[in-house]
Amino acid sequence: MRITDLLKKEGIRIGASPADKSEAIEMLIGLHEKCGSLNDTAVYREGILAREALGTTAIGMEIAIPHAKSEAVKAPALTAMTAPAGVDYGSPDGDPCKLLFMIAATTDGDVHMEVLARMMQLLMDTDFTEKLKNAKSPEEFLALIDAKETEKFPEEAAAAPAPKKEGYRVLAVTACPTGIAHTYMAAEALAKAGEKLGVPIKVETNGSGGAKNVLTAEDIANCDGIIIAADKSVDTARFDGKPVWSTKVADGIHKPEELIGRILNGEAPVFKADKKAEVTASVGNESFGRRLYKHLMNGVSHMLPFVVAGGIFIAIAFLIDAAKGVPMDGNFGSVTPVAAWFKAMGGYAFNFMLPILAGFIAMSIADRPGLLVGVVGGFLASNGATFADPGAVSTIPSGFLGALLAGFLAGWLLKLFEKLCDKLPRALEGLKPVLIYPLAGLGMVAVMMCAVNPIMGVINNALSSGLLWLNEHNLGVVLGCILGAMMSIDMGGPLNKAAYVFGTGMLASATTESYQVMASVMIGGMVPPLAIALSTIFFRNRWTADERKNGVVNIVMGLSFITEGAIPYAAAYPLKVIPSCALGSAVAGGLSWLFNCTLMAPHGGIFVVPTIGKPLLYLLALAAGAVVGMLMLALLKRPIKNED
Repeated sequence: MRITDLLKKEGIRIGASPADKSEAIEMLIGLHEKCGSLNDTAVYREGILAREALGTTAIGMEIAIPHAKSEAVKAPALTAMTAPAGVDYGSPDGDPCKLLFMIAATTDGDVHMEVLARMMQLLMDTDFTEKLKNAKSPEEFLALIDAKETEKFPEEAAAAPAPKKEGYRVLAVTACPTGIAHTYMAAEALAKAGEKLGVPIKVETNGSGGAKNVLTAEDIANCDGIIIAADKSVDTARFDGKPVWSTKVADGIHKPEELIGRILNGEAPVFKADKKAEVTASVGNESFGRRLYKHLMNGVSHMLPFVVAGGIFIAIAFLIDAAKGVPMDGNFGSVTPVAAWFKAMGGYAFNFMLPILAGFIAMSIADRPGLLVGVVGGFLASNGATFADPGAVSTIPSGFLGALLAGFLAGWLLKLFEKLCDKLPRALEGLKPVLIYPLAGLGMVAVMMCAVNPIMGVINNALSSGLLWLNEHNLGVVLGCILGAMMSIDMGGPLNKAAYVFGTGMLASATTESYQVMASVMIGGMVPPLAIALSTIFFRNRWTADERKNGVVNIVMGLSFITEGAIPYAAAYPLKVIPSCALGSAVAGGLSWLFNCTLMAPHGGIFVVPTIGKPLLYLLALAAGAVVGMLMLALLKRPIKNED
């Protein structure tokens, strides 16, 4: 076994300056940890210190070779360090050590003895050791050892020429939020680049239909490194100890040769998963903002099918009742048996929307243990449970914003709790994922959301009181603008619900003003999906191919008064989408009041036009609000370069 088979350039430190023997040992152990050689650093450290307690591993000539056999070692490995100033290592000749190697050996066999024997044959050459001490880079250090081994053991080179590496040299994983176009575009681009460069490559696609062409353990073990071109979280724990380069999916489409080059040139950092590979850690070259975006998009991508399918089912229910001439009252959409079935099924899908959003955000942060805390947090946000009213009989939900809060905070809290649990006895490892994490996670998220929901209730009550004051003081146009904006700001959350409850409550008074209130409320909720849809049609360069494709669905949702169709876009670009939609909805709500439009039905969108007073002006107000929202969005959201 050659020294160069065990020693990586990442495991070499040039020009170190440890203060003492203990610090030198920690530096060498740290290099092993960096290379991913260890299962348990603490256990390996115990083995090294136990060996040193038997007697120093310094051999004289300014050289030390600490070593240990341990079950904490994944595979035999070697690290090295030069210390120009020297370190007192208790050498037999009394000289400080300037060249240090550390051997990590598995418990099966005597690899460390074989490596020690070979190293002693090489290190007896003082000219060679001086060259190692004066090496300027890890690459030079490795080259010196390789040349010396070839010189010392020429029969190895003659008898066993370097075999051609079998299997794939480069692996890749591609994934985009919706798992449709970009996932497969990136996979195709990487495959073609590998073929062009003569580099065997295998690409796993994490599409909407699940993972395809999955990387096997053998693939991973034999490859030079892995490219992750993804805009959502993927399973990375399996890549522990391998060089991994993580980037956005657009780079996989537009820069495939550059990404393959990073792996072949050794630029990718060695990935280190959590100790038990329970948690999908983030790759080191990603920024915090990038990781935050991937967590968010993981939730949005899983929520999207519930929004689209559920919304279309509800729209079909309205269409059926409208075609049958059903009265436009509070039961509209569920009177005809077939319509009632479609509305019920669509409603069930919608009920999963917020728990799925929060659940998969938390799962992206804390892996599988995070799913429970996120799903429960999203459900509590959707029903508004509090300490005083755990059954949520008379509370107002936290809605979309509450679900986002639940997903991120619950995920981070559980992640922190998992770190604290690392100090528990190893005998409890099996209980962590099935008992300790779920139990503690449920307690944390329940307390957190029951504390947050009452705050939302106070806000909602204050908003309702303010709306009543505006109505009583004849500030109709202002009230229309405010109601329209409230319907758009959080899209199903507390502001939206407060405005809607106020509007439906006013219907009981059966006055012209009350019908104007309801008209402003509904038009405000119709604008966001329509503004999004128009933007994806007329400002295509602001959106990705997947976003443009799903934008068309929002035409149906907007006309059906299903504001939630805009949620995936608001979740992905909140500071751009929410202000734009709120402005458009405010314009539509104000114009509706100015035109004296009225509405007697609490729901239905375009399908209840017969119940609208001055319907043509109402449609004009709707169009004006959607166009204003679209234009504002075009100003706030810059064009995407290369659909990045």
